[in-house]
Amino acid sequence: MPYETLENLPERVRSVLPHHAQEIYRAAFNSAYDEYRDHGDRKLGGSREETAHRVAWAAVKEVYEKDEQTGNWRARKD
Repeated sequence: MPYETLENLPERVRSVLPHHAQEIYRAAFNSAYDEYRDHGDRKLGGSREETAHRVAWAAVKEVYEKDEQTGNWRARKD
């Protein structure tokens, strides 16, 4: 299901990502959820929701990276 607000995101997403990263996640998830409504459009298979979550995490990783020492997500410097 698309997420109407950041508060509707899964707890795992809300608890680890900064606010801006959550906004990216939500926008990417909602867009992918809409785009991959037909099973044939999902190249990796899986459910529509699984695909949307993969797309959302990929979008976050374009802008943010996880600090392996602290476990915190921070804006990429490259």
